[in-house]
Amino acid sequence: MKDQIGNVILDYTYYGGQDQYSDGDIEDDLLHLIQEEPDVEKILAKDDRWPVLYHFSPVRQNILEWYPFKKGAEILEIGSGCGAITGVLCKNAEHVTSVDLSKRRSLINANRNKEYDNLTIMVGNFNDIVLEEKYDYITLIGVLEYAAYYTDAKQPFEAFLKRISSYLKEDGKLLIAIENKFGLKYWAGTREDHTGKFFDGLEGYIDTESSVRTFSKEGLKTIIANAGYRNAEFYYPFPDYKFPVQIFSDEYLPKEDDLNIGLDTFDNTRMMLFNENRVYASLLKENKFDFFANSFFVEVAK
Repeated sequence: MKDQIGNVILDYTYYGGQDQYSDGDIEDDLLHLIQEEPDVEKILAKDDRWPVLYHFSPVRQNILEWYPFKKGAEILEIGSGCGAITGVLCKNAEHVTSVDLSKRRSLINANRNKEYDNLTIMVGNFNDIVLEEKYDYITLIGVLEYAAYYTDAKQPFEAFLKRISSYLKEDGKLLIAIENKFGLKYWAGTREDHTGKFFDGLEGYIDTESSVRTFSKEGLKTIIANAGYRNAEFYYPFPDYKFPVQIFSDEYLPKEDDLNIGLDTFDNTRMMLFNENRVYASLLKENKFDFFANSFFVEVAK
Protein backbone atom coordinates (compact mmCIF):
# COMPACT_ATOMS: atom_id res chain seq x y z
CA MET A 1 0.00 0.00 0.00
CA LYS A 2 1.24 3.46 -0.91
CA ASP A 3 0.04 6.99 -0.27
CA GLN A 4 1.17 10.41 -1.39
CA ILE A 5 1.39 13.74 0.43
CA GLY A 6 2.43 16.55 -1.85
CA ASN A 7 5.30 15.09 -3.88
CA VAL A 8 6.32 12.58 -1.19
CA ILE A 9 5.56 8.87 -1.53
CA LEU A 10 4.66 6.95 1.65
CA ASP A 11 5.18 3.18 1.38
CA TYR A 12 3.35 1.03 3.96
CA THR A 13 4.34 -2.37 2.52
CA TYR A 14 6.27 -3.34 5.66
CA TYR A 15 4.17 -1.48 8.22
CA GLY A 16 2.65 -3.82 10.83
CA GLY A 17 -0.25 -1.53 11.68
CA GLN A 18 1.11 -0.26 15.00
CA ASP A 19 3.76 2.35 15.72
CA GLN A 20 6.68 0.79 17.60
CA TYR A 21 8.14 4.10 18.76
CA SER A 22 6.43 7.28 19.94
CA ASP A 23 6.79 10.39 22.06
CA GLY A 24 3.09 10.17 22.86
CA ASP A 25 0.18 12.46 22.08
CA ILE A 26 2.47 15.43 21.42
CA GLU A 27 3.04 13.87 17.99
CA ASP A 28 -0.62 14.54 17.15
CA ASP A 29 0.06 18.19 17.93
CA LEU A 30 3.17 18.16 15.75
CA LEU A 31 1.22 16.70 12.83
CA HIS A 32 -1.56 19.26 13.21
CA LEU A 33 0.93 22.13 13.46
CA ILE A 34 2.83 21.17 10.30
CA GLN A 35 -0.36 20.55 8.36
CA GLU A 36 -1.64 24.01 9.27
CA GLU A 37 1.67 25.87 8.86
CA PRO A 38 4.48 24.47 6.67
CA ASP A 39 6.97 27.12 7.84
CA VAL A 40 8.66 25.66 10.95
CA GLU A 41 10.15 29.05 11.85
CA LYS A 42 6.64 30.45 12.26
CA ILE A 43 5.63 27.44 14.35
CA LEU A 44 8.62 27.89 16.64
CA ALA A 45 7.91 31.60 17.04
CA LYS A 46 4.51 30.77 18.56
CA ASP A 47 5.07 27.45 20.36
CA ASP A 48 7.89 27.08 22.92
CA ARG A 49 7.28 23.48 23.99
CA TRP A 50 10.42 21.34 24.06
CA PRO A 51 9.18 18.57 21.68
CA VAL A 52 8.22 21.23 19.12
CA LEU A 53 11.69 22.79 19.33
CA TYR A 54 13.41 19.42 19.20
CA HIS A 55 11.59 18.06 16.18
CA PHE A 56 11.18 21.27 14.15
CA SER A 57 14.29 23.35 14.84
CA PRO A 58 16.29 24.00 11.64
CA VAL A 59 19.45 23.86 13.78
CA ARG A 60 19.08 20.09 13.76
CA GLN A 61 20.10 20.12 10.09
CA ASN A 62 23.54 21.47 10.95
CA ILE A 63 24.75 17.94 11.62
CA LEU A 64 24.75 17.33 7.84
CA GLU A 65 24.44 20.82 6.31
CA TRP A 66 28.23 21.03 5.93
CA TYR A 67 28.85 17.50 4.66
CA PRO A 68 30.22 17.24 1.07
CA PHE A 69 27.77 14.78 -0.50
CA LYS A 70 28.75 13.84 -4.01
CA LYS A 71 26.50 14.90 -6.86
CA GLY A 72 23.69 12.56 -7.86
CA ALA A 73 23.83 10.59 -4.60
CA GLU A 74 21.35 7.94 -3.58
CA ILE A 75 20.80 8.22 0.19
CA LEU A 76 19.16 5.86 2.66
CA GLU A 77 18.04 7.56 5.88
CA ILE A 78 17.35 5.07 8.68
CA GLY A 79 15.26 6.42 11.55
CA SER A 80 13.97 9.56 9.84
CA GLY A 81 11.52 10.42 12.63
CA CYS A 82 9.67 13.70 12.07
CA GLY A 83 12.03 14.77 9.30
CA ALA A 84 14.55 16.86 11.24
CA ILE A 85 17.29 16.20 8.69
CA THR A 86 15.34 14.70 5.77
CA GLY A 87 15.11 18.07 4.03
CA VAL A 88 18.86 18.67 3.99
CA LEU A 89 19.32 15.20 2.51
CA CYS A 90 16.77 15.89 -0.22
CA LYS A 91 18.62 19.08 -1.13
CA ASN A 92 21.83 17.13 -1.65
CA ALA A 93 20.66 13.88 -3.26
CA GLU A 94 19.26 12.50 -6.46
CA HIS A 95 16.87 10.47 -4.31
CA VAL A 96 16.31 9.84 -0.60
CA THR A 97 14.71 6.72 0.84
CA SER A 98 13.72 7.35 4.47
CA VAL A 99 12.78 4.55 6.84
CA ASP A 100 10.95 4.94 10.15
CA LEU A 101 9.06 2.71 12.57
CA SER A 102 6.24 5.19 13.08
CA LYS A 103 3.44 6.00 10.66
CA ARG A 104 2.55 9.13 12.61
CA ARG A 105 6.11 10.43 12.52
CA SER A 106 6.34 9.59 8.84
CA LEU A 107 3.20 11.64 8.20
CA ILE A 108 4.82 14.58 9.99
CA ASN A 109 7.93 14.12 7.88
CA ALA A 110 5.95 13.92 4.64
CA ASN A 111 3.96 17.07 5.43
CA ARG A 112 7.12 18.93 6.43
CA ASN A 113 8.97 17.98 3.24
CA LYS A 114 6.10 17.61 0.79
CA GLU A 115 7.70 19.91 -1.79
CA TYR A 116 10.48 17.39 -2.53
CA ASP A 117 9.81 15.04 -5.43
CA ASN A 118 12.89 12.91 -4.65
CA LEU A 119 11.69 11.49 -1.32
CA THR A 120 10.15 8.10 -0.53
CA ILE A 121 9.31 7.25 3.08
CA MET A 122 9.07 3.57 4.00
CA VAL A 123 7.21 2.86 7.24
CA GLY A 124 8.29 -0.18 9.26
CA ASN A 125 11.19 -1.82 11.06
CA PHE A 126 14.32 -1.53 8.94
CA ASN A 127 15.25 -5.11 9.85
CA ASP A 128 12.04 -6.32 8.16
CA ILE A 129 12.32 -4.19 5.03
CA VAL A 130 13.75 -5.57 1.79
CA LEU A 131 15.53 -2.99 -0.36
CA GLU A 132 16.50 -3.68 -3.95
CA GLU A 133 19.31 -1.18 -4.42
CA LYS A 134 22.57 -0.05 -2.87
CA TYR A 135 23.27 3.47 -1.66
CA ASP A 136 26.05 6.03 -1.77
CA TYR A 137 25.26 7.14 1.78
CA ILE A 138 23.34 5.65 4.68
CA THR A 139 22.59 7.85 7.70
CA LEU A 140 22.09 6.83 11.32
CA ILE A 141 21.45 10.09 13.14
CA GLY A 142 20.48 9.26 16.72
CA VAL A 143 19.60 5.69 15.76
CA LEU A 144 22.43 3.26 16.56
CA GLU A 145 21.88 3.55 20.31
CA TYR A 146 18.43 1.93 19.90
CA ALA A 147 19.61 -1.11 17.91
CA ALA A 148 19.15 -3.55 20.81
CA TYR A 149 15.40 -2.85 20.80
CA TYR A 150 14.84 -3.88 17.19
CA THR A 151 17.71 -6.25 16.34
CA ASP A 152 17.47 -9.82 17.61
CA ALA A 153 21.12 -10.80 17.99
CA LYS A 154 23.66 -11.49 20.72
CA GLN A 155 25.64 -8.44 19.60
CA PRO A 156 22.82 -6.22 18.29
CA PHE A 157 24.90 -3.14 17.52
CA GLU A 158 27.42 -5.05 15.41
CA ALA A 159 24.64 -7.07 13.75
CA PHE A 160 22.71 -3.92 12.88
CA LEU A 161 25.77 -2.33 11.25
CA LYS A 162 26.57 -5.54 9.38
CA ARG A 163 23.08 -5.61 7.85
CA ILE A 164 23.41 -1.99 6.84
CA SER A 165 26.67 -2.79 5.08
CA SER A 166 24.85 -4.97 2.56
CA TYR A 167 23.02 -1.88 1.30
CA LEU A 168 26.14 0.27 0.84
CA LYS A 169 27.94 0.61 -2.46
CA GLU A 170 31.59 -0.44 -2.34
CA ASP A 171 32.68 3.21 -2.14
CA GLY A 172 29.67 4.19 -0.02
CA LYS A 173 29.76 5.95 3.34
CA LEU A 174 27.84 5.26 6.54
CA LEU A 175 27.21 8.45 8.54
CA ILE A 176 26.58 8.00 12.28
CA ALA A 177 25.70 10.60 14.92
CA ILE A 178 25.49 9.53 18.55
CA GLU A 179 26.14 10.77 22.06
CA ASN A 180 29.48 10.05 23.75
CA LYS A 181 28.81 8.17 27.00
CA PHE A 182 31.81 9.99 28.51
CA GLY A 183 30.77 13.43 27.28
CA LEU A 184 31.83 16.19 29.66
CA LYS A 185 28.27 17.41 30.17
CA TYR A 186 27.35 14.11 31.87
CA TRP A 187 30.19 14.48 34.38
CA ALA A 188 29.06 18.06 34.99
CA GLY A 189 25.50 17.08 35.91
CA THR A 190 23.44 16.62 32.73
CA ARG A 191 21.09 13.65 32.80
CA GLU A 192 21.67 10.77 30.37
CA ASP A 193 19.65 11.73 27.28
CA HIS A 194 17.62 8.53 26.94
CA THR A 195 17.05 7.31 30.51
CA GLY A 196 16.87 10.68 32.25
CA LYS A 197 19.17 9.45 35.04
CA PHE A 198 22.26 11.19 36.34
CA PHE A 199 25.56 9.45 35.48
CA ASP A 200 23.76 6.48 33.91
CA GLY A 201 26.07 6.10 30.94
CA LEU A 202 29.17 6.88 33.01
CA GLU A 203 28.29 4.03 35.38
CA GLY A 204 27.68 1.57 32.55
CA TYR A 205 23.84 1.59 32.52
CA ILE A 206 23.74 -0.86 35.42
CA ASP A 207 20.69 0.70 37.11
CA THR A 208 18.33 0.94 34.16
CA GLU A 209 15.95 -1.39 32.35
CA SER A 210 16.49 0.53 29.14
CA SER A 211 18.27 -1.23 26.27
CA VAL A 212 19.62 2.06 24.92
CA ARG A 213 23.39 2.26 24.91
CA THR A 214 25.85 4.97 23.96
CA PHE A 215 29.58 4.44 23.68
CA SER A 216 33.01 5.97 24.14
CA LYS A 217 35.11 6.77 21.09
CA GLU A 218 37.12 3.55 21.48
CA GLY A 219 33.97 1.53 22.14
CA LEU A 220 32.33 2.87 19.00
CA LYS A 221 35.47 2.21 16.94
CA THR A 222 35.46 -1.41 18.16
CA ILE A 223 31.80 -1.95 17.22
CA ILE A 224 32.39 -0.46 13.76
CA ALA A 225 35.47 -2.63 13.19
CA ASN A 226 33.74 -5.79 14.43
CA ALA A 227 30.92 -5.09 11.98
CA GLY A 228 33.42 -5.32 9.13
CA TYR A 229 34.04 -1.69 8.22
CA ARG A 230 37.58 -0.64 7.36
CA ASN A 231 37.79 2.99 8.36
CA ALA A 232 36.06 5.44 10.70
CA GLU A 233 36.76 9.16 10.71
CA PHE A 234 35.52 11.02 13.78
CA TYR A 235 34.12 14.54 14.01
CA TYR A 236 32.90 16.35 17.12
CA PRO A 237 29.62 18.31 16.93
CA PHE A 238 29.46 21.00 19.58
CA PRO A 239 27.75 21.35 21.95
CA ASP A 240 26.23 18.06 20.72
CA TYR A 241 24.88 16.41 17.57
CA LYS A 242 21.25 17.35 18.26
CA PHE A 243 21.76 21.13 18.13
CA PRO A 244 25.25 21.54 16.69
CA VAL A 245 26.59 25.03 16.06
CA GLN A 246 30.17 23.90 15.37
CA ILE A 247 31.75 20.77 13.90
CA PHE A 248 35.33 19.97 14.88
CA SER A 249 37.63 17.24 13.60
CA ASP A 250 40.92 15.60 14.49
CA GLU A 251 42.50 17.91 11.89
CA TYR A 252 40.94 20.97 13.52
CA LEU A 253 40.29 20.58 17.22
CA PRO A 254 38.81 23.55 19.10
CA LYS A 255 40.83 26.25 20.73
CA GLU A 256 39.80 27.59 24.13
CA ASP A 257 38.01 30.60 22.64
CA ASP A 258 35.98 28.36 20.30
CA LEU A 259 33.93 26.79 23.08
CA ASN A 260 31.21 28.41 25.13
CA ILE A 261 28.80 26.26 27.11
CA GLY A 262 25.49 27.95 27.78
CA LEU A 263 23.60 27.35 31.01
CA ASP A 264 20.17 26.94 29.43
CA THR A 265 18.54 23.50 29.33
CA PHE A 266 15.29 22.85 27.49
CA ASP A 267 14.46 19.17 27.90
CA ASN A 268 15.24 18.34 31.52
CA THR A 269 16.59 19.63 34.81
CA ARG A 270 20.31 19.25 35.47
CA MET A 271 22.96 19.93 38.07
CA MET A 272 25.90 22.30 37.69
CA LEU A 273 28.78 20.49 39.38
CA PHE A 274 31.55 22.58 37.79
CA ASN A 275 32.22 25.19 35.13
CA GLU A 276 32.36 23.24 31.87
CA ASN A 277 34.11 26.03 29.98
CA ARG A 278 37.01 26.01 32.42
CA VAL A 279 37.28 22.22 32.39
CA TYR A 280 37.22 22.14 28.59
CA ALA A 281 40.07 24.67 28.61
CA SER A 282 42.10 22.30 30.78
CA LEU A 283 41.23 19.30 28.62
CA LEU A 284 42.31 21.10 25.47
CA LYS A 285 45.73 21.75 26.98
CA GLU A 286 46.02 18.03 27.73
CA ASN A 287 44.79 16.99 24.23
CA LYS A 288 41.80 15.12 25.72
CA PHE A 289 38.96 16.88 23.90
CA ASP A 290 38.05 13.84 21.77
CA PHE A 291 37.55 11.62 24.82
CA PHE A 292 35.21 14.11 26.53
CA ALA A 293 33.37 15.51 23.47
CA ASN A 294 29.62 15.37 24.09
CA SER A 295 28.79 13.75 20.75
CA PHE A 296 30.37 12.06 17.76
CA PHE A 297 29.72 12.27 14.06
CA VAL A 298 31.44 9.37 12.31
CA GLU A 299 32.06 8.86 8.61
CA VAL A 300 32.50 5.13 8.09
CA ALA A 301 33.95 3.58 4.95
CA LYS A 302 33.08 0.07 3.85
